[in-house]
Amino acid sequence: MTSPLRLGTRRSLMATTQSQMVADAYVARTGRAVELVGVTTFGDVTKAHLAQLGGTGVFVTALRDKLLEGEVDFAVHSLKDLPTQQDPRFTLAAIPTRHDHRDALVGTSKFADLAPGSRVGTGSPRRVAMLSALRPDLEYVAIRGNADTRIGKIAAGELDAVVLASAGLTRIGRSAEISQIFEIEELLPAPGQGALAVECLSDRADLVEFLGVLDDPATRSAVTAERAVLNALEAGCAAPVGAFAVDDGHTLNLTAVVVSIDGREAVRKSAAGSPSEAVDLGRLLAAEMIAEGADRLMGEHSH
Repeated sequence: MTSPLRLGTRRSLMATTQSQMVADAYVARTGRAVELVGVTTFGDVTKAHLAQLGGTGVFVTALRDKLLEGEVDFAVHSLKDLPTQQDPRFTLAAIPTRHDHRDALVGTSKFADLAPGSRVGTGSPRRVAMLSALRPDLEYVAIRGNADTRIGKIAAGELDAVVLASAGLTRIGRSAEISQIFEIEELLPAPGQGALAVECLSDRADLVEFLGVLDDPATRSAVTAERAVLNALEAGCAAPVGAFAVDDGHTLNLTAVVVSIDGREAVRKSAAGSPSEAVDLGRLLAAEMIAEGADRLMGEHSH
């Protein structure tokens, strides 16, 4: 008997749930046993806000360390947690079919019906900036912790609503508490939102091939374009970035936005191209956005 493959995952309910979904999918497709190995990451134990931690990477590093140490065979991440800079030691062996990419409001009313001055919790500068553009009369509160903790602040009376990724809420069985799903015209998601990343060491050729059975090419080209926008903007732009792409099999349609922290200014652009040129499309769109002043949107709010 071949020993089970060891799948490294963060220990949160969200992470273990989505990792188990991936494990089950591999078992169903290949018959090979997969066991979950829980890993505690710095992002899970620190009390600092994600924006202060440098955002992406804090949940990824510990899992990658376990890959390098040989303690796990592969890892599952939320794709939006992965740094956009490629590390040659690791290969994205599969990006499974994306779930809902949109953001969701959890609360007792729709966003438009929240009373002025209502307290809305989110850990994301992107969400704060875009929501401020829609409702500058609300108070946006930086929160962190898992979905349960965040939603609990509503019942506790600390917040009137929280904004979280729709896909995550559905994965942990909390979708009934969603009071509104934001369409991308209102709130453009984070690059890669709703998608998962299956990662292993680049030198494990057998594993790269094995894990590849779950890869969805249309999801891969879409998130590749989204992440290329973010990667090209990250050098000169600390303002919030949203991006979303759809690959219909022939054309890749990409929309991206950069918003000033206060939500008052935005540069929003769209482009279309061939799915095989996803990276170029993303870079091109980012260059057009910078030409229109995307890199200047920090204003007096830059730190």
